[in-house]
Order: sequence, then structure tokens, then C-alpha cells
Amino acid sequence: MNRVTPALATALGALVLTALPAHAADTGGSGAHLAHRDSYGTKATYAPGQSARSYQRPPAGFTPVFTENVSRHGSRSASDGEDADLILALWDKAEAAGQLTGKGKEFGPKVRALQAAMAKVGYGDLSGLGKKEIQDTAVRTAERLPSLFAGIARDGEKIDVVSSGQTRATDSADLYAGALADTYPALKPLIGTTRTDKDLLYFHKADGGAAYRDYIANDQRLADTLAKITDQPKTHRAAADVLRRLFTAPFVEQLGGAARVDAARAVHALYAIAPAMSQESPGGKGWGMQRYISASDAAWFGYLGDAEDFYEKGPGFADSDITYKMADVLLDDFFERAEAERSGTGTLGAELRFTHAEEIIPLAALMGLPGSTEPVTAARPYTYASNPWRGAEVAPLASNIQWDVYENNGRFLVRMLYNEQETSFKPACAPMAKGSKFYDLDELERCFGRS
Repeated sequence: MNRVTPALATALGALVLTALPAHAADTGGSGAHLAHRDSYGTKATYAPGQSARSYQRPPAGFTPVFTENVSRHGSRSASDGEDADLILALWDKAEAAGQLTGKGKEFGPKVRALQAAMAKVGYGDLSGLGKKEIQDTAVRTAERLPSLFAGIARDGEKIDVVSSGQTRATDSADLYAGALADTYPALKPLIGTTRTDKDLLYFHKADGGAAYRDYIANDQRLADTLAKITDQPKTHRAAADVLRRLFTAPFVEQLGGAARVDAARAVHALYAIAPAMSQESPGGKGWGMQRYISASDAAWFGYLGDAEDFYEKGPGFADSDITYKMADVLLDDFFERAEAERSGTGTLGAELRFTHAEEIIPLAALMGLPGSTEPVTAARPYTYASNPWRGAEVAPLASNIQWDVYENNGRFLVRMLYNEQETSFKPACAPMAKGSKFYDLDELERCFGRS
């Protein structure tokens, strides 16, 4: 999240408010949301990765007996209004000096409207799209496993619903549970009231995340790496390019290099969050924020955001597991629920968990999910060219990991969906047959070191 940094605050105070020669807006291409998904990073909105019609059928004789998930909350407004405040402070200075481009004149009112819409939703709270993403995922889960949910209703099994305790996660949990009950009304009395488990679903802020928080706050290698990635000539060129779309060139040149980067990152942050707020836009047609940042510049700032998430939450450095080891508690819970079903000690038909990117990203790295398998070294740092990790694919808004458990004559199989795409477990785990997405629970215990 951008802040009104000392560099930008100083620059704002020092700007000369005299009229300068007009300067034409940059006319470079803008790019559409879906066409440039990576540029949105973990603010990318959700779409299921695969049609349910193309899922593999379970092996003959196997029926679903349990399902469990972990889901990031749905699309939301920005965490606060500071990105908008930062760029609007600059915009007000430029307007007073007559130093806005044609696009710049449009930009300020549009940002104010977006900021007002986010404030109305509630900063950090689910948007209309976010609510729909979660409800639609629940309905698809119900439609995928009709015999399981019929059996849950018949046998009176319970459905446990748990969240991090943060409002957007709890709201997502309640919406998901409500959509399940609407799809299968007989489930309603069996769905528990959403409970909170911070240790399980907000572990980066719980006791188990103490070493991780120390790493984020104090690790010099991390700080130096991120500073080196950010402070590249390309960043400064992209920042100037972003701002020249909005402000005259002389106005932009009055800002220092650090202030230009701060302001450009604020523009990118508004661009990135706007699709999540599409239902709150005039006529529900979207905010059109891609008009104010070129596709190439959006991609660069998207990369910078991904680099931060990669090193702070994802695979990170090859010689350390500090960013993802704490996700053990969540992976353990997945196994324990499946093992309880196998042993006959489980009392649940489904376990539904709702959390945040800070939990999904390290869990994906711990599990070796696609895109999260390659850490980096100092000699070969994280770049898009050298590493497949992309925030928009690893943990978009409403991202999820689901395990469906099937049984036949005492044999238990697990099929994993990652963002609703059938996904193989890590290569050390052997599926029940070549090409199958179904794995023996015994084999998963072996390859994850649980037996």
C-alpha cells in the first residue's frame, strides 16, 4: 500500500504553482483488464480455472464422502483511501497551476468517484463483485458434489465454517454458507455459525508467525533485494511515463525521482483495484482506469508488486523457508480432517475455511502448487522472464484450494482443485494411475512426510 511518503510530501510542498506551457498527454496504448491479467497482481478478480464439465470422473466405485477448502475472501475495496489521497493531492496542485493534460482533467473526478464508492462499501470490505465471486464458487461446489451434499443432509453431518476473523473473510464465509444452503435447503440446519481461528487462518499475525514478522521487519537481505528491484532505471522511466499522461512534463520534472515513483505506484494501485469495484461503477460498466496507464507501464508496476509478494510471502530465497513454513498449521489441518474421515472419527461432511492472500500464497509454496515451486538465489533474482510465479494466478481475489475425498471399500482418494482447476500434487506424490488427478490418501501422507 502506498503512503504519502516523505519524498512525495516534500515534493508537494515545493511545487511552484505558476502556469507552465501546456503539454500533450501521452497517447500510448492502454490495455484491457482481461488481456493484461498479470498487471493486477493479487488484486486480479476471480475466474474458475476450468469448466466442471471437463473434470475427470472418479474411478469406478468411488463416491465423495467429504470436501474441504481454503478460500481467500472475494474482491474488495482498497484497504484504505491513501493511494487516492496521495495522487489527488498532486492532482489538486497541478489543477491549480493549470498543469493537467486532457486525460489528467478526467482523472481527478474519476478517482474521487472511485474513492467515494470504496468508502461507501467500506475500506477493505467485500464489493458487489466479491460477494458474487464467493456465492458463485459455493454454487459450483454444490453442483460438483450433489451426492455428497445429499448424503450430508440425509445423515445429519455438520458443515464447519471458519474464518480468520477479519470482516471480509467472515463475510465471505457467511456468503458461501448461505449460497450452499440456498442450493440445498436441507443443509441449512447443519451449517455451523462461522467461527474464528486466527492461528489457523491468520497465522502471519498470530503467535506462529513471530519469526516471519521479524524477517519482514528486520531482514537486511530482503530489504536490499526489494530496493534493488524497485530502484531500476526502468522504474523511473515508467513512473515518468505514467505521470506524463496526467500532468505536463515540466510539472512532472519538478518532482524528485522517489516522489515520481510513489505517485505512479498510487496510480497503478487504483488501476489494480478498480475491476474489483466494477459493480459500484457508474452503470456497472467499469471505471476505465486502464485509460490512464499504458499496458507496458501497468505490467512493470505489476511486476514490482509481484516481486514484493514473491519475496515476502511466496517461494522467496532458496536457502530459507521462513516465508512459508508457518503454513504448516493449515496443511496439517487439511490432512487431519481427511484422516478423521478415513478413521471414522470425523463428524463433518465439509470443512470450509476463509482467509487472505497472506495465507494462500505461503500454503501454495509449501504444497508446491503450480507457479510456486521455484525459489531464487542472489545470483538469479526474481524476474518474469526467469520465474513462473504470478500473483494473479497464485492468489487472485477469491482464490481457493479444495480437496474432495472419495471412498470405496475402505480406500480413500483425494482430488485437488486449485482455483477450481484439477491440479496434480507435487511431483514426489504419485497419482493412483498415470495421468489421474486422484491420489491415495496414504500416498499423500507418504510424500508430504506425514507417515
